[in-house]
Amino acid sequence: MAGMYSQIDSNKWKSYAIVAAFFVVILGIMWFATYFFAGFGEFSIAIAGVLAIVFALGGYYWGDRLVLSLSHAKPANENEHRFLLNTVEGLAIAAGLPKPKAYVIEDNAINAFATGRNPKLSSIAVTTGALKKLNRVELEGVIAHEMSHIKNYDIRLATVAVVMVGFVAILSDILFRGMLFGAGGRDDNRGNSGAIMMVVGIAFAILAPIAVKLLQLALSRKREYLADATGALLTRYPEGLASALEKIGKDSNQLQGASETMATLYIANPFKNISASKLLSTHPPLEDRIAKLRAM
Repeated sequence: MAGMYSQIDSNKWKSYAIVAAFFVVILGIMWFATYFFAGFGEFSIAIAGVLAIVFALGGYYWGDRLVLSLSHAKPANENEHRFLLNTVEGLAIAAGLPKPKAYVIEDNAINAFATGRNPKLSSIAVTTGALKKLNRVELEGVIAHEMSHIKNYDIRLATVAVVMVGFVAILSDILFRGMLFGAGGRDDNRGNSGAIMMVVGIAFAILAPIAVKLLQLALSRKREYLADATGALLTRYPEGLASALEKIGKDSNQLQGASETMATLYIANPFKNISASKLLSTHPPLEDRIAKLRAM
């Protein structure tokens, strides 16, 4: 049990470090914008900030309904999905959370996700493939994992990450175009140092969106590890989730209708042909997750 708590603490601190890195990148872009463009830079940042806030509010208030709609999730039926509903209710009580709404996705792949901006307005969706192919202990492990995302406010954190990625993309585009075309530039002569700063600024504008996307993916992977550990703590039986993840890895069915933008929500990447690079993966390798669970 001590291993669970140490993993939870470790992943929380790593998540905080990644979020801090997001802000460092944003501050870097803002510094370059104000350095090169004075008033134009501040105005551009203000516009980008407004757009980011609008985007954030849209995702915050309507994102869950959009996700459920795009995944074709339907409310769980009391007669047909009684075990699912009872398990969701029982784990919500164990986690000290309001009971999330339960949804079912008609798909043969084994997968699940949680959504909602806070525990009071949360939902858990599982595929019919998960209901058919997982035994009761494995399904409980999967639902506990999703319940942990709700308990840890991972959906809200993921929304913040998406907004930061979008915000950086807008700022980088403004910075790059401004330096390329000299919009709003200062008239002071900075000689060689100015030319060097221009090259550094252009490189930063190009690399910043890539960096924050990698940070977003790293954050997603850390939150998956955290949800695994917290879920195992809820059920007191890490093997249930470990066995479920093994079945997911061996399952040949790919989730139909899944999109790249929603991939981070699921308990496992819905795409079978995923990148071999850990840096570009939305989820940690299944074998690593299984090993950590079995080491608890």
